[in-house]
Amino acid sequence: LQKEHETALKFFRRSLQLDPSFTYSHTLSGHEYVSNEDFDKAVACFRNAIRFDERHYNAWYGLGTIYFRQEKYDLSEYHFRRALSINPQSSVLHCYLGMVLNANGKHYEALKTLDTVLDVRTAAHGASNPQARFQRSTILLSLGRCEEALTELEKVRDSAPHEASVHFTMGKVCKKLGNVKKAMRCFLTALDLDPKNSNLYQSAIDRLDEPDIDEDVSTF
Repeated sequence: LQKEHETALKFFRRSLQLDPSFTYSHTLSGHEYVSNEDFDKAVACFRNAIRFDERHYNAWYGLGTIYFRQEKYDLSEYHFRRALSINPQSSVLHCYLGMVLNANGKHYEALKTLDTVLDVRTAAHGASNPQARFQRSTILLSLGRCEEALTELEKVRDSAPHEASVHFTMGKVCKKLGNVKKAMRCFLTALDLDPKNSNLYQSAIDRLDEPDIDEDVSTF
C-alpha cells in the first residue's frame, strides 16, 4: 500500500513538471499525503492548488479534513464553509461541516446542517444519506433524545445493514431506553459482522447491567 502511494505521488510530480499550474495534481498529491498522515506536505499541496485556482473546492475540503483530524475545529469549519460557498449542493461537504460543528460543541447548528444534507440528497438523488443520518443520530444521542436517535439509526440500518457500528450504536441506544433484550441482539449482530473488534462488543454485552461508558462511534 505504501508503494502504491509513492507511485501515485511520483506520477503527480511528473504531471506538475509538465504543468505546474495543474490544480488537480496538487490536490490529488495532497490526498495521497493525507493517506500517509504527512499533513504538512498535504497542507502545502492543497494551498498550492488554491493558489492556482481559489475556487477549487476539493482543496478547501482537503484542508478542512486535515484540521478536523487535528481537532482544530474553528479552522476546519472555515475551510469547509469556503468549500460549500463554491459547491453548495455537495452533501459530503454539508455532512463534514455538521461533524465539525458537533465536535466543536455546536450541536443544534450541526443538526440543522445535517438536515440540509438530507434535503439536498433527497432532492438530488431521491434517497437519503446514511452517513448524515448516522451523524445526526450520534448528536441526538448526546443530547439525550434517544427515541429520535433510534429512529434515525433504524433508517441507517435499512440502508447499510452490514455496518457493525450502526448495530453497535443501536444497542447503546436501546440500552439507554431500557430495552436490554434488543440491545443484546444489536451487540451480537455487531459482533457477528465485525469479529475483529470482538473485545469492544463483548465488553458492551458484559456491561449491559452497568452504567454506560461512551465509546467513539462518530463514523462508520
